[in-house]
Amino acid sequence: MTATLHSFSGDEPEARRLANLLGCNFRLIELRQFPDGESLVRVGETATKALLYCSLNDPNAKIVQLLFAASALRDCGARQVVLVAPYLGYMRQDRAFVPGEAVSQRVIGSLISSAFNGLVTVDPHLHRTPRLEDAFPGMVAVNVSAAATIAEALASRIEPDCVLVGPDEESLPWVMAVAASLGLEAIVARKVRRGEREVDIELPGATNIAGKPVILIDDLVSSGATLIACAGQLRAAGASSIGAVVTHCLANRADLDALAACGIAPVLATDTVPGSAACIPMAAALAAAICDSGLA
Repeated sequence: MTATLHSFSGDEPEARRLANLLGCNFRLIELRQFPDGESLVRVGETATKALLYCSLNDPNAKIVQLLFAASALRDCGARQVVLVAPYLGYMRQDRAFVPGEAVSQRVIGSLISSAFNGLVTVDPHLHRTPRLEDAFPGMVAVNVSAAATIAEALASRIEPDCVLVGPDEESLPWVMAVAASLGLEAIVARKVRRGEREVDIELPGATNIAGKPVILIDDLVSSGATLIACAGQLRAAGASSIGAVVTHCLANRADLDALAACGIAPVLATDTVPGSAACIPMAAALAAAICDSGLA
């Protein structure tokens, strides 16, 4: 492997794991902050192919540093720079819902496309954009599904009568893929959003839940409002226990405590976003996708 993988310190454990699987060198990027808030980014020795691992949760704090790092890698001789962003922020807003709103997906897509030759990410939160490539013009963009990794992690943890539940229509691809892999029953709820943190849930098929353990499956959790609303319906339907597994856990400590308080435990996630729930490594799936796409 002729590539070098670089990361900032916040992603170091996950990035090192990926570098080991790829058989490439790892370099930690030096980051300093000047008193006026400006960033100094210094990369180490690189190869002609450079991978830059940076999960884009908290994207406002990371985008400028990411662009500086990509530029520095090219200055150091990298002819191909690939962004490995297991979580990819700013993908939700793909249009202006109110006149005058910035279309963040388009802006971030243009920035990343101008700085990188390729992108590898996991389960991006796309709504009306059919393909990841549509948001990143002129570059190789690879979408890695976490479903197989989640199914593998659950295989030894679940009971045979467990029911998998998608908390809303958008969760359909993930819950059905995991259920098919494990041979489990799955149902998908319907969500009606009443506000930023208030939703109503309808749960068709809930008559099959009484006395059975349930695991909620989704691509991400942030406030947890949808999972909490769904859990209320599941408890009313007689679920014996309720857990949750998500690809990306963006919930803060207070949100996770609120999930536990309403009986959702445990809450597990992949390691696309560092945190207490991140216990399912995605490195093997990322390494396979990088190799298969020829990006390293």
